[in-house]
Amino acid sequence: MLAVMIVVSGAARAGSVFSFDATPGRLPKTVVPISYSIELRPDAEGVALPGVEVIDVDVREPTARLTLNAVNTTFASVTVDDGAERADVALDAVSETATFTFTQPLAAGAHRLRIEFTARINKFDRGFFFVDYPAGNSIKRLLTSKLEPADARRIFPCWDEPAFKASFALTVIVPRRFLAVANMPITREEMLEPNLKRVAFAPTPKMSTYLFVLTVGELERITTEADGVTIGVVATTGKAAKGQFALDTAVKLLAWFNDYFGVKYPLPKLDLIAVPGGFGGAMENWGGITFFESRLLFDPASNPDSARRGIFGIIAHEMAHQWFGDLVTMAWWDNLWLNEGFATWMATKAAEQFYPQWQSWLNGYGQKQFAMTLDARRTAHPIQQPVANESEAMVAFDAITYNKGQALIRMLENYLGEAAFRDGIRAYMAAHAYGNTTTADLWRALERAGHKPVTEIAASFTEQDGVPLISAETVCNGGAQRLTLRQGRFVIAPARTAALPSRDWQVPVAIGPVGAAPSPDIVLLRGHAEMPAGSCGEAIKVNLGDIGYYRVEYGPASRAALTKSLPQMSTADRVNFLADSWAMVQAGRAEPPSYLALVEAISVDDRRPVWDQVITVFSALNRLSRDRAERAALQRHARAKLRPVLDRLGWDGSGSGDDDDTLLRSSLIWTLGELGDEDVVAEAKRRFARFLGDPQSLPGALRDSVTHVVGVAADRAIHDTLLVLARKSTVTNERLRYYHAAASARDAALAGATLALTLTDEMPGTIVIGMINSVAYSGEQPDLAWDFLQKNYDALFAKLGPQFRDQFIANFMTNFSDEGHAAELAGFAPVQATSGGRVMTGRAQETIAISADLKARALPAIDAWIRARN
Repeated sequence: MLAVMIVVSGAARAGSVFSFDATPGRLPKTVVPISYSIELRPDAEGVALPGVEVIDVDVREPTARLTLNAVNTTFASVTVDDGAERADVALDAVSETATFTFTQPLAAGAHRLRIEFTARINKFDRGFFFVDYPAGNSIKRLLTSKLEPADARRIFPCWDEPAFKASFALTVIVPRRFLAVANMPITREEMLEPNLKRVAFAPTPKMSTYLFVLTVGELERITTEADGVTIGVVATTGKAAKGQFALDTAVKLLAWFNDYFGVKYPLPKLDLIAVPGGFGGAMENWGGITFFESRLLFDPASNPDSARRGIFGIIAHEMAHQWFGDLVTMAWWDNLWLNEGFATWMATKAAEQFYPQWQSWLNGYGQKQFAMTLDARRTAHPIQQPVANESEAMVAFDAITYNKGQALIRMLENYLGEAAFRDGIRAYMAAHAYGNTTTADLWRALERAGHKPVTEIAASFTEQDGVPLISAETVCNGGAQRLTLRQGRFVIAPARTAALPSRDWQVPVAIGPVGAAPSPDIVLLRGHAEMPAGSCGEAIKVNLGDIGYYRVEYGPASRAALTKSLPQMSTADRVNFLADSWAMVQAGRAEPPSYLALVEAISVDDRRPVWDQVITVFSALNRLSRDRAERAALQRHARAKLRPVLDRLGWDGSGSGDDDDTLLRSSLIWTLGELGDEDVVAEAKRRFARFLGDPQSLPGALRDSVTHVVGVAADRAIHDTLLVLARKSTVTNERLRYYHAAASARDAALAGATLALTLTDEMPGTIVIGMINSVAYSGEQPDLAWDFLQKNYDALFAKLGPQFRDQFIANFMTNFSDEGHAAELAGFAPVQATSGGRVMTGRAQETIAISADLKARALPAIDAWIRARN
């Protein structure tokens, strides 16, 4: 096929390079912190955090007022320059600030503040918080921190915006039996009475406040040395040995990242800290990454072998942040994607490097698909989006920021070439180490290294929302075939809504014949293009290799040729073709049965990613059909397509336990159980009953899916058994498995009992959120759960914190697909309290409306198609 390069001109929307004074934020830039010296004395039982801090500041112009951030903090005294003057303190709870007013203006230049204060230790995962966890026959308490985006202010008064970088010298006073872990190594321990010790840590390099970390409790640590860095895994007593896989992973990733970035990891130590509750992911604190325990520790007795994939991925993501985010930090939250998009991309790239058998790009195709689904909506936002305040920063941590960011970076690397892209990243790191940047700084570095117009391409994807739609059709002329490409905007919106504005992108489009070697032609498309495309009838695939971030809609001739050639496509292209076909149904651009007809062409022995895509669609249709007449026929059809795949694999197939067949088997059991396959449910019950007497009888790879299916079908006895198993386990991933299975029971009385448990001290907030979601989603009791949330709002808000109000409730309401519940959400006053909450509410309302529209369009048409076939 003839290679075509269409280069178009246009004004680059590049944004501006970093300028401290021009960076958005709410704090005045007249006073800048240089260093903090902080002493904290956590009171775990009294949940208070007394402290004293000394801050060296640079006053840039004379001022008698100094404003910084503080939340839920009381002040004993604020003085300047060794007590030369005492300040009056005024607190503003809405802006989360404290203003110090002096009788005389501070002269321009260096000054030193001394602040005595008391902050709170929270029960929810913001600021400094406590986690109660089971250990043997007792309950222990651990204290730890989580500060992104803007919760350092909950620990100590500070300039809590990322552009205000400073160094931090921390000292803590804790019980002697506790281990304290922070960003830097311990430099001194001093024994105090009674049974206390003062622990001092080395000062950090310049960093943003949200990267500060402190964890204290009955902990143990395993370590090794790698490339001059002490790498450790920290866990509660008795669990550190389960961190060996994580430790080994961190060692090889450190060497690889040192080489890739061209700048060595600059701190003397890096700890990976397992937190047994409190938050569900991980946080990239510089030198002390915190993880939800089940995301870090691996135990072959309780984990499936495939759990190593998730552990590797999250470690790679957070370690990539040690450079992209920690060493070089975005100036403000509008450029959050610089942190998260890059780290998400790098985690998959690292997995391909060290575990190519996992095929992480192929098996992770759903990340990009999810981003494109959100990005096709009216409530989509640009990757680089305006962020007015901290509540809006919190809701910016979404699939567009992470997954669209990842997809864009992969597409740009493919366009520039791997070596040129890496050279650009190395130049960017070297130029901006210990500083702040904007997106424009990154484009400049990549453009100089790659000698291609990166800025114009990238800006069209980062500075506007939306998904490009490439319409492709082939036409024969004599014996030759020509391909026409036209660009538009892909939109998913309810019927009878106003059209969204058009968009214009510069899209690197990969094109090639099906079955050819993976060396596609690249067309840099803006508008439309026409080109030779082989001989008549030859199947021409657009987005060959599924690297591009765009949807493709094929004309009748192209689609027919590609459908006929489906078996000859690479797995990635089959998945892409299926995913785009379903997307056209979602957007109302194709009739719903067209996707099911395409599924008929899939072989029962096709690869896991292909069947995972089908499972995803069948599961979505099953959710939409809850309480609908079409459900029975839909479930029968889905079972008829999926059951032969499970029969081929068998329940006890051979394999490593970490291969695609093993993972597909687990997905099929889970899904067929939810679809009501009586044989699968019966077999799951039989295996679970045997497991209760002989835990080794159920392989780790099947425990999650078997337990889930048993939970969905549970009666009172099984439900109670699941809760007993959860309560007696001290292993976090086991506790989650049993609690969530119990919450998945379809019986309304059992669902009510599960919901009541969430108000007790039995489980931390992370499990509470999962339990309520499981009741609504897997247990199919959303109305029961919604009634519970409304009646118990105050208690749940006290337990779960602001994210319950600003994020969880809106996300929870997407379990519904009717206008009535959308209206109920809009009328629920607490979700309107912050601008971030209002953003989430708008997104949820649109999700509900789109689901209602798809339900009305798709289910009758699919039902008619199924009945006609039968």
